[in-house]
Amino acid sequence: MNDNAHPAETLQEAAARHYHIARALADALVANYGEDIWRYLDAVLADIPAMATEITRQTTDLANARLNRANLAAAALAVIAAARDGEPDALSYLRDELAAQGHHTDDTRSRP
Repeated sequence: MNDNAHPAETLQEAAARHYHIARALADALVANYGEDIWRYLDAVLADIPAMATEITRQTTDLANARLNRANLAAAALAVIAAARDGEPDALSYLRDELAAQGHHTDDTRSRP
């Protein structure tokens, strides 16, 4: 496996490689066990593209979640530094990041 490749490309290459290996094995099984074995193996092999798509989607979702978490941590650190420096609206960094991630902050509530 090429560690420098994009995960989706590596996954597609692996799926293709395993599919061809499985087809060769299936041909050998058919020779020994008859045509019925291919029906079962074909059903299993048909799941590979859907599984690869799901893994790719989850990889993207995880990368986005990690980026959002890192951005929130950076915003929290900026809030702490701004409060330490006496900025009048230190929480603006956190509000801005939450808004950038699609969370709506309610600035109309009364503050204690």
